[in-house]
Parts: sequence; structure tokens; C-alpha cells
Amino acid sequence: MSAADELLDIVDENDRVIGQSPRGEAYARGLRHRCVFIQARDAEGRVFVHRRTPTKLVFPSLYDMFVGGVVGAGETYDDAALREAEEELGVSGLPRPEPLFKFLYDDGAGRTWWSSVYQVRCDLPVSPQVEEVAWHDFLPEDEVERRLSDWEWVPDGLDAYERLKTHRRSTG
Repeated sequence: MSAADELLDIVDENDRVIGQSPRGEAYARGLRHRCVFIQARDAEGRVFVHRRTPTKLVFPSLYDMFVGGVVGAGETYDDAALREAEEELGVSGLPRPEPLFKFLYDDGAGRTWWSSVYQVRCDLPVSPQVEEVAWHDFLPEDEVERRLSDWEWVPDGLDAYERLKTHRRSTG
């Protein structure tokens, strides 16, 4: 089954399931669905950053400071977070990612999804999927901050990152 055929739950503005749709159709029609964003850090606290491959359905060749993706039909956010983190980092046996907060992403141009943000520590050697990740590294947070204006980032990840910084300041 191709990524475009993967079945997603379609949700309303309150994150209640109102239907299902193949991923490709959900993207094409701007149907609201669910996504997970996981910030992975290594033992030194550095953030996993990667550049998406040019073949990705959404935001090809852009940089991201999260691993993650869509929540499949009938899947929980927590299960999707663990599955996506292990898939994208190319590891197994990762601890369950810790949920931090949820928000509704809406770019005003037909891209909208409920987004659940997580964090996880990855002490395992990573081996990202070559079909998904063109480049990757663990970067210190201050370097990620410096690169915000230099690199072209996925817009939903940038939104989640700004919200994560605010969340961390408010929870101390």
C-alpha cells in the first residue's frame, strides 16, 4: 500500500472523528486529520534535525526538528508517536514518547491537522529511512535556533517548535 492510500481518521475542530479517508485524498481535499510531532534528543540533549527527501508528499526537501507523521485510522496519538519515532529514527526499543500538548495547525490555505507534540530521549544509534530522510544530525539547541533563519523549515514543524518553546517557558 502506498502512503497516499493509508487510511486516516478525519476529525472536526474538536478532534472528534467524523469519517475516514485515504491520505492522498485527505491532503488533496484539505480534510482535517491527526498528526504527531516528536522531538528526539540524544544523551547530550542535542535535537535530532533532518531534511526531508524531495519525494515526500508534503513539504519535500525542507528541514524539520521533529520526527513524526500522520496518525492512522483507529490509531491513538501515543501509539502513532512511538511508531513514527521508531520508523523515522530507524530504531526499535525506543522508550514511549512523553506527550506534552496538542494544538490545531491551520495554515489558512487548506492544510489543517490536530497536532500532538511529544518528546523522547534516543540513546540508540539512529538509521533513518533513506526514502524519508536526505540528511540528519543531532544539533545543540542553540545551533537549531541559529539555523531557523538560514534553512527552509516545514511550516507545521516550525509552528510546533515555537509552541514547544512557549510550553517549556510556561511549565518551567
